[in-house]
Amino acid sequence: MSEEHWDLVIKPKEKLLAVDFAELWRYRDLCSLLIKRNIITQYKQTILGPAWYVVQPMMTVVMYMVVFGGIAGIATDGVPQPLFYLAGTCMWQYFADCLTKTSNTFVNNSGIFGKVYFPRLVVPIADVISNLLRFGIQFALFVLVYIGYAVFDPGCGASINAYALLFPLLVVMLAGLSLGFGTIVSSMTTKYRDLQILFAFMVSLWMYATPIVYPLSLTGDRTIWGMSVKTLMSLNPITPIIETFKYGFLGAGEFIGWGWVAYSFGFMVLSLLLGILIFNKVQRNFMDTV
Repeated sequence: MSEEHWDLVIKPKEKLLAVDFAELWRYRDLCSLLIKRNIITQYKQTILGPAWYVVQPMMTVVMYMVVFGGIAGIATDGVPQPLFYLAGTCMWQYFADCLTKTSNTFVNNSGIFGKVYFPRLVVPIADVISNLLRFGIQFALFVLVYIGYAVFDPGCGASINAYALLFPLLVVMLAGLSLGFGTIVSSMTTKYRDLQILFAFMVSLWMYATPIVYPLSLTGDRTIWGMSVKTLMSLNPITPIIETFKYGFLGAGEFIGWGWVAYSFGFMVLSLLLGILIFNKVQRNFMDTV
C-alpha cells in the first residue's frame, strides 16, 4: 500500500511557549472573517450604527469637561480640554476594548472551540485587529479637532513634535499589552467565572490610575510610602504610552523618558509570553471546565 499523505496534521504542542506562526498564517482567512464578524455585529440593529464610534468619545469628552475640568477644576497642562481629554480617551478606549474582548475569548467562543479545530490564538488576535477600525475613526476625530484648533486658535497651547513619530509603536504596545493581559484573564476565567466581575471592576480602576483625565505633572513632588507618586504611576505600563502620545501630539507636560518607554515595551513582551504560556496550557482541557 502506498504511504498516506495528509494535508493537515494535528498534534499536541510539545512546549507551552510554542507558537506555530506558519499555522496562524494559514488560517488568515478565518482571521479576516472573524474581524468582519466583530465589526458587523458590534452595532447591528442599532439606530446610529457605526456613528457610535464618534458619538461615544464625544459624549465621554463632554462629561470629562463638565466633571473633571469644570467641577473638579483639574488642569490640563495648558492644552484645550477637548484635545487633552480626546487624546487620552482614544488611546485608553482602544486598550480597554481589546482587553475586554480578549479576556472573554474562551467563554464567548466555547461553542465554536468545541466543534472545529483551528489555532485558538486566531480569535484574540482578530479581536485586537478589528478594534483598530474603531480606534482609527476616533483618532481621525482627534486629528479633526486638532486641525480645528490649529486653524481657528493657533495659540491654544498644543504643538506637535518629533515624538509623534512614535505613534505606530505606541499602538503596537497597546495591542500587545491588551493581548497579553487578555489571554491571561481569559485562561483564568474558564474555571473561575467570578473573576470576570472582578476584572471588569479592575479595568475601571485602572483607568483612574492612568493619566487620562489629568496630567502626570499634576502629581508634582508628592510622595507616598517614601516613593515619588510620579514614579509609582509610571510603573503602570500604560502610563508611559499615554504620556508619550500626549507629549508628541500636544506638547503637554514633559517627555517621560526613554527608559520608561522601554519599560512598557518590556512589560508588553513579558505579558505576551506569560499569556501564551497560560493560554496554551489551558486550551488543552478548557472544554472540560468552561
